[in-house]
Amino acid sequence: MRILVTGGAGFIGSHLVERLLCDGHEVVVADNFLTGQAANLDHLANRTELRIVPQDMSQPLRSEIADDHFDRVYNLASPASPRGYSRYPIETLLVNSVGTHHALELARLKGARFLQASTSEVYGDPLVHPQPETYWGNVNPNGPRSCYDEGKRFAESLVMEYARQRNVSARIVRIFNTYGPRSQPADGRVVPNFCTQAINGKPITIYGTGNQTRSFCYVDDLVNGLILLMETEGLDGEVVNLGNPDEHTILHFAERVIDLTGSTAGIICQPLPTDDPQRRKPDIAKARELLGWQPATSLDVGLSKTIQFFREGLADPDRPKTT
Repeated sequence: MRILVTGGAGFIGSHLVERLLCDGHEVVVADNFLTGQAANLDHLANRTELRIVPQDMSQPLRSEIADDHFDRVYNLASPASPRGYSRYPIETLLVNSVGTHHALELARLKGARFLQASTSEVYGDPLVHPQPETYWGNVNPNGPRSCYDEGKRFAESLVMEYARQRNVSARIVRIFNTYGPRSQPADGRVVPNFCTQAINGKPITIYGTGNQTRSFCYVDDLVNGLILLMETEGLDGEVVNLGNPDEHTILHFAERVIDLTGSTAGIICQPLPTDDPQRRKPDIAKARELLGWQPATSLDVGLSKTIQFFREGLADPDRPKTT
């Protein structure tokens, strides 16, 4: 198949592109490299089945994309880290609205199946725990995180209307906290922050008491789920959580990173950011039922691979990102 991956130079997108190529597909990446990194795809540069097109999805599509044929469209284009969407809030809103519209219209015209990458952030600071797909969320519509939260909520609504009104074969994935190699060291997320601080011999910074919880899914497990959701028949219009249901406090997670890195610098606490959710854990019963999917990588195994990636990258910043 010929597959378009918007945001394919990002952390998750680059892993998806690599897997699709390994599965024998032709892949076109559309990315404006606002927060994605071309280096994430450098190790694939010699693959003739890969084409990379510089494209801001909120702008009119270039002919290299508009005139091409696609069987599948994975829409991952958007800043996704706190630092990314805080730095580019308007761009985040535009790519999740105008950009999603462009991707959906392309899928409609080409007869392609469509998968929208949404996020657990649509649940906000949840009052229901764990969070099932039927939960509508508890979101601040105009707070400092709203450009991402509400951008993704709008994108979901647009996808559903294209499925209902224009017969696009579309499905939505709500991605929970994901980690692994190729995440950016300074993107503001828990795993890169903790790993780089510990490796550099600095105290790990925890916001608040550290009793807030997160569930961390290794990126390879997530990519498996994305492909299953795209390729499983009969799922048009479905919304599915993908994430790891094993819940950890931030404090416990920091302690695991300290143990695995051998850091002796300890932990320091800072004030909790505005609208930071206190608990986050996916209900993945639907993914298990419809896809037969659940995470397979343990926290220690995934963290060890991620720490090794950051160790090598921090020691040699010019090293290709092959893992």
